[in-house]
Formats: sequence, structure tokens, C-alpha cells
Amino acid sequence: MTIRVLLADDQTLVRAAFAMLVESARDMEVVGQAGTGREALALARSERADLVVMDIRMPDLDGIEATRLIAADEDLADVRVLVLTTYDTDENIVEALRAGASGFLVKDTRPAELLDAIRTVAAGEALLSPGPTARLIERFLRSRSAPATGGPECLSEREREVLTLLARGLNNTEIGEALGLSPLTAKTHVSRIMGKLGARDRAQLVIVAYESGLVTPGTI
Repeated sequence: MTIRVLLADDQTLVRAAFAMLVESARDMEVVGQAGTGREALALARSERADLVVMDIRMPDLDGIEATRLIAADEDLADVRVLVLTTYDTDENIVEALRAGASGFLVKDTRPAELLDAIRTVAAGEALLSPGPTARLIERFLRSRSAPATGGPECLSEREREVLTLLARGLNNTEIGEALGLSPLTAKTHVSRIMGKLGARDRAQLVIVAYESGLVTPGTI
């Protein structure tokens, strides 16, 4: 299946470079390019993209608000957003994840990593690992002095264990191995947690885990 990609960045040269890279992949095609967040929103609606590669800082409507509007539109429920930033210390990334983005990349990432990231997010997985995303969330919450609340009370004990491991960057197979479950059972637990917490994807589950205090800064 061909992944339909929409590129949103206010720098024409950056968009052109990304477009050449995406078009070089046999399983992807560029269906539109946007220079503002408002253009990205309009093209997401008109071109039926599978994934939007979204820059955070854009004129007219920034990438965070554009992501929020895409995530809130029921007609765009299947559209995933992969946000881009110049620096991995950009705290706006956390806001983008809250808004509904499924992960982030820094702009100086290697070409092959960008293509892999597009495939990962388009497949419905979040681009999360024990690396930059977790460190970024830790720094953000530490700066905000977020209070620990003991974790989402609507979850069972097993679901809390699954959410904790997910927030630490483990995939379904690794969660299953850690808890003595099959990958399918782990995936089922993740789906149920998402339903209970009203989360769009795994990225938002990580935010919930940190903000609730289920996982605390410094435990990764």
C-alpha cells in the first residue's frame, strides 16, 4: 500500500528536499505541500493524506494548532501527524504530542530515518523510544513541576503496568516479554487503555503516564 504524505513546512527548500526523498521511496507518494498550518489543514482535508509531516513553527497557523484541528476532525481520524523541529529540546513538541501528533523528528535526521519514521507512524504506531521523546517529556514536566497524582485510577493494575512500560519506550513485543504476555495480549491491553483514557495513540498515552505521575522524571 502506498503511503500518501503531505509535507508542511514554511521553507520551500526544506519541503522540496523532503519531497524528493519521499518520492524516492517505492511505498510513498507526496500528495501535497503546505507553507502554513492553515494550508496543511486544508490539504489534509482535500487530499486525504495518510500522514502529515508537520513543522512546528509556521506562519498563519502554527503546526501545533494545525495538528490539534486535524486530530479533532472526525473526517480526518485516520490522518497521522509526524512533527518536525530544529531542536529536540523544543518544549513545543510536548504540546504537539498533546494535540494529537504521533511522534517527532529533528530536521537533521538521516534520510533513511525519516522514511522509517513515516512508515512507523503511518502504520499506527507512535514514534517513541527511551531516547529523545522521553528525555524531552522529563525536562518539560520537571520545568513545570507537575505534581504526581498516583496514576489514572480507571485502569486495572495490569493496565497500569502496561502503561508504565509503554511510557518507557517498550513496544508490544517487549511489553509482553516483560509481563509474560503474548504480543497480541499486550496490544489488546494498549487498545483498552487508549479507550479508557480517550487517547488518540501511544504518544498521548506517554503524556498521560508522565502527567499523572505513573511514570516520573528520572525513571527512564
